[in-house]
Amino acid sequence: MKATAVSSAAISNALRYQQMRMQAELVKATTESQTGKVADVGLALGGRTTQAVTFQRDLDRLNGIIDSNSLVAARLTSTQDSLGQLSDVAQDLLTALTSAVSGDSSTGITQTAGATALQQMTGILNTSVNGEYLFAGTNTDVKPIDDFSAAGSPAKAAFDAAFTSYFGFTQSDPAAANITAAQMDDFITTAVEPQFLGAGWQTNWSSATDDQITSRISLSETAQTSVSANEQGIRKLAMAAAMVSTLFAGNISQQGQNTIVGRAQKLVGEAIGGIVQVQSEAGLAQKRVSDASDRMKTQVDLFEKHILDLEGVDPSEAATRVADLTQHIETSFALTARLQQLSLLNYLT
Repeated sequence: MKATAVSSAAISNALRYQQMRMQAELVKATTESQTGKVADVGLALGGRTTQAVTFQRDLDRLNGIIDSNSLVAARLTSTQDSLGQLSDVAQDLLTALTSAVSGDSSTGITQTAGATALQQMTGILNTSVNGEYLFAGTNTDVKPIDDFSAAGSPAKAAFDAAFTSYFGFTQSDPAAANITAAQMDDFITTAVEPQFLGAGWQTNWSSATDDQITSRISLSETAQTSVSANEQGIRKLAMAAAMVSTLFAGNISQQGQNTIVGRAQKLVGEAIGGIVQVQSEAGLAQKRVSDASDRMKTQVDLFEKHILDLEGVDPSEAATRVADLTQHIETSFALTARLQQLSLLNYLT
């Protein structure tokens, strides 16, 4: 019978190989213990790997839309708050105009109410959230409304030019005291309305687009999730405030002032109705976004359950494997250390 030579080096190399294998198994077992899923999906599932990948891809898409919906919901909430503020501005202006009709306020008070409404409206419409203007339509990086009271305002220049062109003198000219009610009514209809309700609005006032932001709120749904400053209700509020703040600052006749107040009252009433309509539409969009997110969260739960059924491991078993492998590796290291201490010199002595 032939003897087989066994050296300490051979034993040490065998132990080292075993340590490497157990360390790799320990990494795998630790990952599975921490995540609750198999470390290598392809190795564990084989032919069912495609199914797991498909579930994970759909899960990622759903979670991405849910996250996007959170931002959309925040934008719509801010928009609703701003629309509520616009409605309050319109109500305050309507109250001031009603007082002017009844003779309970002076021309100066009425003019101030118009100027205040215009400034407040401009500030609200230029509101931004996360660097995006709420009322700019799809042009979210551009301030939507020009400041009518700012120096060099194209909107104010166009308004004054229209008055001078129509009457042949400025609002502050003494001749303005002779303007009749019919003349003022015709001026408002033919010269002022086109600046607010026609092409002049986007030429001199607004940088917003008529198109609104369309957001994907689920895998199969989209919704318009913004409001444009070009809405008719907003234009009518701006027109009423601009007329009162500008024309009441001049020498307009009492007949002319009465006509301005009457037209402004009508405009503000229509503006309030228009703003309420826009609020309703924004509220419907909010509800659709919320409902879509709730449905997708239910789908996410189902996908996560399916993925766990495919890829899940028993946490207790994984923890036990980690403990066993750790103990075996420690024992292997101890044996290796003992082997390294052996030498022929120690044996001979």
